[in-house]
Amino acid sequence: MTPKPKALIFDLMGTCTNWHPSIQTALSSTPSLAHLPTETHSRLASSWREGFFREIHRRFEAGLGTESIDVTHRRVLDQVLDREGLGGVVEEEERGKLVNAWHFQGSWPDSISAISRLKKKYMVVVLANGTTRLQLDLIQSSGLPFHALFSSQLLGLTKPDPAMYRKALELLQVEPQEAVMVAAHAYDLRAAKGVGMGTVYIYRNTEDLDEDMEVVRREVDVFLDGEGPLGQLAELFCGDSE
Repeated sequence: MTPKPKALIFDLMGTCTNWHPSIQTALSSTPSLAHLPTETHSRLASSWREGFFREIHRRFEAGLGTESIDVTHRRVLDQVLDREGLGGVVEEEERGKLVNAWHFQGSWPDSISAISRLKKKYMVVVLANGTTRLQLDLIQSSGLPFHALFSSQLLGLTKPDPAMYRKALELLQVEPQEAVMVAAHAYDLRAAKGVGMGTVYIYRNTEDLDEDMEVVRREVDVFLDGEGPLGQLAELFCGDSE
């Protein structure tokens, strides 16, 4: 990985925002689900997220086109509720509000300060699956100060399609070796590495629960865990120049 990249390209949800508290709160605040224990709300949130990734990969492998993340989230929510025996309990209006909850998340504690520091020296952008409206809502609710947002809706492509990474590089007018992909998802970094980008893995305890972290550690250029991994990233790329 080049020690002096021109662009740092970030995944958004899970890497920079902490989705679990907001989704757990949305579930616990849903009248038809409020009676369930906190542990169940937490498990439902995690199952919903895991199901979303399975659906994204299923559609990609089947060669299906991009679709609104709200549509995907709704389909997976219906599946999770049916599997949990709650399909006949949650009303239509409640389901719509639950899907919309994904648009409003707080950032991880280290995200805002790290990105603010990095953007003074590098192009700092988002490249993530989802709609542009989702990304705008997340940026507004989290306060994350990115230079630009590239959504799968905007580019007409879906990660991990190599074409999506190449399109982002084209728009930024940088070569693959001049860019670093930063993500908390191994599949994302494997695809970025495949097109020649540098890779930084950000360990978050909500993400990649089925991945072997020792394998991931060997695959990527930089593996950051412990307290404040994005803060560590900022120190790595900015420490000598400040």
